[in-house]
Amino acid sequence: MTNLIPKHGGYRKLKSFQISQLVYDVTVRFCELYIDKYSRTRDQMVQAARSGVQNIAEGSQASRTSKKTELKLTNVARASLEELKLDYEDFLRQRGLEQLKYDHPALVRFKEKQCKTLEDVRAWVKEEREIGKKERKDDHGQTRSTTDEHSISIKSVPVSDSPCQSVSPCSSSLVANAALSLLNLACHLLDRQIAKLAEDFENEGGFTERLYRVRTEKRRNK
Repeated sequence: MTNLIPKHGGYRKLKSFQISQLVYDVTVRFCELYIDKYSRTRDQMVQAARSGVQNIAEGSQASRTSKKTELKLTNVARASLEELKLDYEDFLRQRGLEQLKYDHPALVRFKEKQCKTLEDVRAWVKEEREIGKKERKDDHGQTRSTTDEHSISIKSVPVSDSPCQSVSPCSSSLVANAALSLLNLACHLLDRQIAKLAEDFENEGGFTERLYRVRTEKRRNK
């Protein structure tokens, strides 16, 4: 039976699942704060984030008897996260907010933080807003201290009150960019995961092929 039913599940250990789950948590909170509760976009974003998580888990469990189903559901998860990426990009563009490049200092600091929970993301947002405040004070002619020289010289996320009509200026921009960074990572991991699943399916086949091999071997032994 070990040849017929391979090891399956274990999706909680997958990096793609862990990042997608964090994206889901961030998206739920983001929509609560920044998307109108009557907007269809709010439901679509939450459902797309949930779909990413659920389909990775379901595909992993289905792999016991169907590698084809695992491959299909993992691809559905990848497509859902791509849809969510577009929603975050639309949010920034439609409000005149900056979509940060991958090498932007704020995103570099975010990646270095390696957030694992929603609280980690919140802490990063708070830190970036503090850096932004220091830079704005400096721009208004206040004296720079020696200890702040390095942090002030690093460009942070531009803060503007007008486009961010939310709990606090620039928070929505920061969170949206953080979510996009996480989504890029999750999509990259899922692309690799799908390629490996396709290779394994091509080389080893699925449950039907395994069943045939096991039955053939059993008859031969008899």
